[in-house]
Amino acid sequence: MLENELRHLFADTRWGAVSARFELNTLPPDELISNVNLVPYIGDRWVVIRTNEGRYEVPGGTREAGETYLDTLCRELMEEAGAELVSFKPLGAWLCTSSAPEPYKPHLPHPTFYRLAGVGEVRLAGRPANPPGGETIVAVEIVSLAGAQTRFRSCGRYDLADLYLLAARSRG
Repeated sequence: MLENELRHLFADTRWGAVSARFELNTLPPDELISNVNLVPYIGDRWVVIRTNEGRYEVPGGTREAGETYLDTLCRELMEEAGAELVSFKPLGAWLCTSSAPEPYKPHLPHPTFYRLAGVGEVRLAGRPANPPGGETIVAVEIVSLAGAQTRFRSCGRYDLADLYLLAARSRG
């Protein structure tokens, strides 16, 4: 069963005040999507980003007021990877519940929301924009699937290593 093989992705997890569980093939109601992430690829290679703290991450982030989730994804790709979105296929979403008294931003759903994850082709267009107040991305790396998984595991992100494997399998 896929949930056993990708156990880190499907495990109950906690991010501060948020508890989350990944649901495969879920495209949540638009009004409940607060965040979106993309497992990006170029040809048969995978894109990973590295922060100034040495962590490997998957591009994506929080919706701004008035944005569609695809608007958010396109903005975050430019900010974090200097990339343009060519295609997008949803993989699933983390169903999240926050114990915080208020939403992260006033326009976001609360206390229950989704973090949508997808896979998609990108085109590198320049350097990461690194806007003030966001993460500082110091490297955009294009690597094999095994290389991406090794990078995520090296910083304890076994869930993202599993997410990249799921994305690769979804491509066939």
